[in-house]
Parts: sequence; structure tokens; C-alpha cells
Amino acid sequence: MDTADLRRLGRALRDEERAAGHRVPLPSDTLIARALAEPERLTAHDPAYARGAQRLGALLRKARELLDGGGTAEEALWELWNGTSWPQRLQRASLRGGAAGRNADRDLDAVCALFETAARAEERTGGRGALNFLEELEAQDIAADTLPRRAARPAAVRLMTAHRSKGLEWGLVVVAGVQEGLWPDVRRRGSLLEADRIGRDGLAEPLTPGALLAEERRLFYVAATRARDRLVVTAVKAPADDGDQPSRFLTELGTEPRDVTGRPRRPLAVAPLVAELRATTVDPDASEELRDAAARRLARLAALTDDEGQPLVPAAHPYRWWGLNEPTHSSVPLRDSDQPVALSPSSLEKLANTCALQWFLSREVKADAPATAAQGFGNVVHVLADEVASGRTPADLAVLMERLDSVWDALAFDAPWKSQQEKEHARTALERFLRWHVMDRGGRAPAATEHDFDVTLPAGAYEVRIRGSMDRVEQDAHGRAYVVDFKTGKQAPTRDEVAHHPQLAVYQLAVREGAVDDVFDGGRPVPGGAELVQLRQPAPKKEGGDSLPKIQAQEALTGEWVGDLLATAAGRVLDERFTPTTGTHCGQCAFRASCSAQPEGRHVVE
Repeated sequence: MDTADLRRLGRALRDEERAAGHRVPLPSDTLIARALAEPERLTAHDPAYARGAQRLGALLRKARELLDGGGTAEEALWELWNGTSWPQRLQRASLRGGAAGRNADRDLDAVCALFETAARAEERTGGRGALNFLEELEAQDIAADTLPRRAARPAAVRLMTAHRSKGLEWGLVVVAGVQEGLWPDVRRRGSLLEADRIGRDGLAEPLTPGALLAEERRLFYVAATRARDRLVVTAVKAPADDGDQPSRFLTELGTEPRDVTGRPRRPLAVAPLVAELRATTVDPDASEELRDAAARRLARLAALTDDEGQPLVPAAHPYRWWGLNEPTHSSVPLRDSDQPVALSPSSLEKLANTCALQWFLSREVKADAPATAAQGFGNVVHVLADEVASGRTPADLAVLMERLDSVWDALAFDAPWKSQQEKEHARTALERFLRWHVMDRGGRAPAATEHDFDVTLPAGAYEVRIRGSMDRVEQDAHGRAYVVDFKTGKQAPTRDEVAHHPQLAVYQLAVREGAVDDVFDGGRPVPGGAELVQLRQPAPKKEGGDSLPKIQAQEALTGEWVGDLLATAAGRVLDERFTPTTGTHCGQCAFRASCSAQPEGRHVVE
């Protein structure tokens, strides 16, 4: 709602005051101030008119108090966004799908772009205030533009909305994205409280779909008539009937639309253009003249700079090209072959069964992404479970939630709603843990929690040193050692995968080699099995349902498969055979751009 909307609201409220019998009508500005600063004083008016103004006033007052207290424009935007029902309406529309769902998706994308722009402005300027941010945003041709506005170059392309093009002309105009559902967009206009309906004579009727269609047609006419010599109108036509379709306005241009299928003959963006030119310069089948022309064009692109002297197309310069330097080789081996190969239980499966290249890049190169909020979630739950098992914290959900609250804000989430959602998941996980902690587990009793161990195991021709920590070690009714590993991930292995789960098997093997002797009075217990406790996932109904965690047990070790697994892992490390292996794990891999098994990485490493 802008100033004009507020003044219309003020005039309407003043008319209401007159109708109520006030002798001295209040000026419009006073009523506006009342709506913003003291929305509760509007209770004397008809709720049908005043309720919306009260909500708006309370919301704007909260935003103003936040800014007065030193809050940023991004925080004020979040306060305004979160204080309306618009997020819920967009979510419902998006989930319903169809044309309305696609429009809701675009609206959500636009809101996200606005928040990103506010965050970037805050980082770039160091806090210049909300008014400066709004002025800068309004001065841009496109609100989501991430670059500072520069003076238009004579030979530059102007990019703007149809509204901003009024009164201007160019020799060539391209009206892009003329899709049904976007143009025309016959959704009702106006703000949250429909201030556009407030007039001198009271509330006006909302525009009919026919009136909105006529307004959209006039706007399309404005865009199309900006061209002096040539007009190009583009749209996308999906094969499916429920996909994107061209706007009905295309048939009103007086020219039959022409279908263009296939890829364009020339790249339409800078990055693919540079890629094509680079490929041409080294193409042995291209003529010498063509290769020379491509090299000259790359040189021109590489020489382009902005007003601050920064290159506009840095990828055009050969210094930025992959493959010009020879591959490097190290004379120092990754591991000393005379020493045991040190591995952790959690990394064994990735090295032996998942992808050796992923293990090498994440564990040895340390190129993995920083810790995520999901990892922080797991760490917090593990610590609280350890405190309960060790007796440092009572097995009481209220106490655990109080401990959780004290550290939760330190976890970095993308948005407050995501933080709240994950906190509820953490509460559910802790409830399941407490019920599992007090239930009868076949006579097993806790022996140790977060038990560190360091053992060296024989593995064929190699020796493997396993260092790690067991979440919980229990003693069963037969005096055997049983290892429990708590999991807080959203995925769980299958039954067959659990039977040969490397991490659980290594825990049992470590028990066999004396990893828990100190908690069994110096005796050497026999491993009695191990299990995964999936705190994020409910147990099957016949095993307790949602109130208990899903339990995935591994029987006591039999056979030599664990030793073979260790030997395979140790051999790959010592021989430095880190070849990629594709699978479902590739979808979440952070190294796709450096992996020869993926199309996006093949051009980098081959």
C-alpha cells in the first residue's frame, strides 16, 4: 500500500467519522497516522471497514519499531511478509498445480529474489537503512537486478517492463514470454486490504475478469507499439496441453505465429558463446580463417571491462581455461605403506561400496562443503542422548527441550520457518529416544555412551587402524557386547543393506579386538550384534508406530566379508585408485563438476 492508498483510506475514514456525528472532521493525515500508529482507535468504526486498516496499522507499526530499533530492511520485509496470509495462499495455490500453481511459483520466486536483493544491499552498503534500499530498488528497471544501475550505453540493449516502456520507442523491440496465464494475467490487482477499491463515494466494485482482460490487452498494445521498425514477439508452446501455451494475444497481432523448433543456430547467452568460440579455436576440422576469426572475437570479449575496470567476460581469457597446464603429480604417497591404513567406521562404506573418488575429495582433500544445519541437528540430538544415558540430564522431555532451546539459535537455517520446522522434528526425535531409552530391550543394559576406541585390524595383506566412537554400548542378558548407533537422517538403508552394513560390522569387529574391554571390567566380551536407531523415522505399526524409532538390527558377525571389505578399502587407499562409481548417491554429491563419470565434470578432467 503506497501513500496514495493511505490517503484514500484516510478520506474514507473521515467520511465515516462525519457519518458517526463528529462535529469537527479530522484531517486526512491525522486519520492515516491513526491507522498506522494507533490502529486500536479504529474500533469505533464499522468492523467491515476498519478491521483491515487495524491489521495493516499493527503490521506497519511493528515493522517501523523494528527499523527504529536498528533492524535491517531484510528483517522488516520478513516482518511484513510473515504478518499476512499471502505466504499460505501462495503455498496452497502452488500445491494445487495448474496455471494458478505456476503463477504462485513465479510469485514465490519473485519474493525470494526481493529478499536476496535486500540481503545483498545490506552486505554491500553496511546498513544504509530501509528508505535508501527502497529508493535504490525503485530506481532499477528490474527489481531483481543484482548489478548496480549504470548509465545506458548508446549501443546497449534496454531491458524493462511494459509499464516502464510507456512513452519510449526503439527501432527493434522484443516482447518475450507472452504466455497464457502471464499475459493476460486476469488475477485481481490490488493490495492485501484491497485499498484500490476505496473511492470518494465509498467502496467500488472489484474489476470484472472482462475489465482485467481489457486492461491487459491495452498493456500488450503499449509494449507492441514501442517498435518503430521491427517487432519480435516470442512465446513457448509445450507439447502437453497442461504445459506452457502462447497467449491469446498472439492471434490478435494480424500475423500468423511461426513455429521455431530445435536449438538456435547461434548461442543466445555469453557463456555458451564463449564455449563455442573456444571450441572453434582448437577444432582441427575448422579452417584457419575461421579459427583465427574465433580467436579475435575471444580477444575482443576478454578486453571488455566495466566502469571499474573489471572484466565483463573473464571466461574469454585463456588464463581462465581448463586444460592448458599439465596435470600435476606428487612424489609423496598419500599414505605410508609401512603403516596401518587409518580409517573411520563412517568413511569405510563410502570408500569401499559407494564412491572412492567422493571419499578422497571429501576426506583427504577436505573439499567437502561446510557443515550443514542437518549435521548440526544430528550433533545436538546425539549430545542430548549421551547426557541422558550418562545420567547428567534427567530423562525428561521438558528438560531436554530447555537444553535444546539454549543452543538451537546457533544452528544456521535458510529461514525462520525452516528453523521452527526442524525444531519440531528434533522434539519428535527426542520423544522417540526417551521412549526407546526406558523400554525393555531384551534385557540389555547400558555399559558406555560415546565410547571412543582405536584398534588395528588385520585385513588380508594389509593392516587397518580403525578410530571412532560408538554412540552406545550395551550388555545383553548373555554378557555379550551390543553396539547401538543413533541416526538422524531422513533416509534409512534396506534390510539387506543393514545385514552387511560396514559401519555396524566394523563396530562388532572392534569389539572382538578389544575395543570395549575397559567397560567390561577388563574382560573380552563377545559381540552380540548391533543396530541402527532411526530417530527421525517411526517404527512400523506392529512395533510401536510413530511413538518409537525405527530399529534396524544386524546379527552377530559371521563369515569373512568384513575382512574382505577392509582389505578392499585399504588397497584402494595405498594404490591410490580413486575411481568414481555412479549411483543414487550422485544426486547429493558436491563434486559432480569434477567427476569424470558425470557430463558436467567430464570436460574438466578429460
